[in-house]
Amino acid sequence: MAEVHFGRKDEPATPLRQSNDFIAVRTHHPIVMRRPPVPGPLELALPDTGLAASFPEANVGIYRVPEGTAAAVADAKAQLREMPDVRFAGRVLVDEAGTPVAYTENLFIKFVDRMSEADCLAILDEHAVTVKHKVSYALNAWFIAADGQGQKVFDIAEALLERKGVEYCHPEIVREGSSKTIYPEQWHLAETKIGDTPVVAHANVEAALAVATGKGVTIAVLDDGFDIDHPEFEGRIVEPRDAILRTDDPRPKDPKPLEPENHGTACAGVACAGGVRGASGVAPDANLMPIRVSMTLGTAAEAEAFQWAADNGADVISCSWGPPDGNWQKDNDPAHHTPWPIPASTRLAIDYAATKGRGGKGCVIVFSAGNGNEDVGLDGYASYDKVIAVAACNDRGVRSGYSDHGDAIWCTFPSNDAPHNPTGRPAPLTTGIWTTDRVGSRRGYNSGHPLSGDAEGFYTNKFGGTSSSCPGVSGVVALMLQVNPKLTRDEVRTILAESCDRIDEENGAYDARGWSRFYGWGRINAKRAVDLAAGWAGTALRSAAE
Repeated sequence: MAEVHFGRKDEPATPLRQSNDFIAVRTHHPIVMRRPPVPGPLELALPDTGLAASFPEANVGIYRVPEGTAAAVADAKAQLREMPDVRFAGRVLVDEAGTPVAYTENLFIKFVDRMSEADCLAILDEHAVTVKHKVSYALNAWFIAADGQGQKVFDIAEALLERKGVEYCHPEIVREGSSKTIYPEQWHLAETKIGDTPVVAHANVEAALAVATGKGVTIAVLDDGFDIDHPEFEGRIVEPRDAILRTDDPRPKDPKPLEPENHGTACAGVACAGGVRGASGVAPDANLMPIRVSMTLGTAAEAEAFQWAADNGADVISCSWGPPDGNWQKDNDPAHHTPWPIPASTRLAIDYAATKGRGGKGCVIVFSAGNGNEDVGLDGYASYDKVIAVAACNDRGVRSGYSDHGDAIWCTFPSNDAPHNPTGRPAPLTTGIWTTDRVGSRRGYNSGHPLSGDAEGFYTNKFGGTSSSCPGVSGVVALMLQVNPKLTRDEVRTILAESCDRIDEENGAYDARGWSRFYGWGRINAKRAVDLAAGWAGTALRSAAE
């Protein structure tokens, strides 16, 4: 059993246990994490049951062990350890739901601000760790390495956390994240008809665009990769970044061929597609800062992406990702009760963006709430108090069945849905949200068929989840900041609350303040948000601004 303190030592720890159900392999060089047609020595030594999880940035693959093969697995580990390119082969840690996680033998540490750098480095030297690099989004903070120590990194982290002056210290624990997508036109922006069916469940964006289009405002979208050559983004790409590779090329790299990096292009389109060819974003004239981050949670690159956004002029930061959700249709899924805290490294980077961004007014940081029909409080990212958590509602004007709920939900934006016969949830009126897709018949969600979007493959009509709701709200914030760039992050948050329309009054369980654990303050009304922003006098219009 291991425990990880993602926060301070007096905050609850996250328990992890060793599992004999998996084997982890870490190599010195990148490997293809799936068995090739002609397997080599490495593949032949691995369990023949397929990949359970992979972390390409760390060169780690986790494989499920067949039942009753303990002796064979022991032999496999011994073979693997003899291979020159294998750094590690051994048991795997899992969370409370049994989901495998990986550790990289790196740690994040932050000392209290008042300590001198010399004293900090002296403590690190006592513990025989190697400094990898100092971060600049927090004082006295470093990523350090304990190479070759294996699971002893947990003991090292605990020992450091007990030292006087150490505020945070945790191993770099990573797990596979999940894009907030559940996979017709643009009914979420205005009243329309799909076939002969009227759809009136929009966020009043069309009316808002008569006042503002987001011009001069920059939306940073942190996601898995971006088709920055798509015509809907032409001329509006600023400060692109691949936070994983530390380059200026955030295009999709597809490290997992069976899970191509399509998500970022779709999210960016919801926020700020230009409407020049076939899809308009909520803020069609806003600049797009595409930042490629891994869907592996908890990396150094994840934290540094927020700093990059803040330091390079982002006004809004849109994040449609987070810990994996439970199956929204299965009440007994153990993942519904498995919390995943936000690491201190990422938390401090978000703090940096929320306080230092926009010249001290703070970047507005928006997260998708999640798609598990579970408590958003389990998600340490979306429930963090420096971000805005966005839930999803459907084309009938009620909560999407998968949308997470709870105390952190701030507002709701239209997205897709799915039928659910046991609860009587009807089929949605539409296939989902129409947005940009990776161009080309072999890429993206739409391979080039009118039933999936357009025949050329520039757009998809099936995007959704709270992944789509999050950039929708990010676009609304861009419209607000165009008409009033002096707004602080907290003022934007308050105005969003003031602007919402209550929907589903019968089942929304709104309290006396007008807040619902399912909808927050309700569905965003973009026109009202822009009007309130333009005339904002600095006082709350409701008593519920927190």
